Amino acid sequence: MELTVVDGDLLEQDVDCIVNAWNRNLFPWWLLLPQGVSGAIKRRAGLAPFRELRRFGVLPLGAAVGTGPGDLPVKGIIHVAGIGLTWRASERSVRLSVRNAVELAKSRSYRSLAFPLIGAGTGGLSTSRVEQLMREELSFIEFDADVRVVRFVHHR
Repeated sequence: MELTVVDGDLLEQDVDCIVNAWNRNLFPWWLLLPQGVSGAIKRRAGLAPFRELRRFGVLPLGAAVGTGPGDLPVKGIIHVAGIGLTWRASERSVRLSVRNAVELAKSRSYRSLAFPLIGAGTGGLSTSRVEQLMREELSFIEFDADVRVVRFVHHR
């Protein structure tokens, strides 16, 4: 695996697939006001990926499911249940999300994948802690692809 950590916008990465840090799908997507990565995906990809995501029902913590890309120029979106019912992430939820997202990317033959910092922001974990957890978990996984962890940078 070629792992890089970059500053930028997840939706601007030239990759086969992006990862969306999502919740467990307990509430209908239309009841939520997606924030962060999910909000950006909703604005740019449209509603199709979220309608498709809803069909998976309630997800176990750390689960990963794939949808189409909507209007995004990628092959697909992998949504991970990175936050629990209390809207908080944990070391376990981050590690499971990373592991399961990579396994799904492998099964779909994606050659490149971009992750946000799962559990930072809305999930309540610090960006430095999440980056550390993700780097550690990715170091344990064999995946013949390019993987990016994208630290979001606000454009002014």
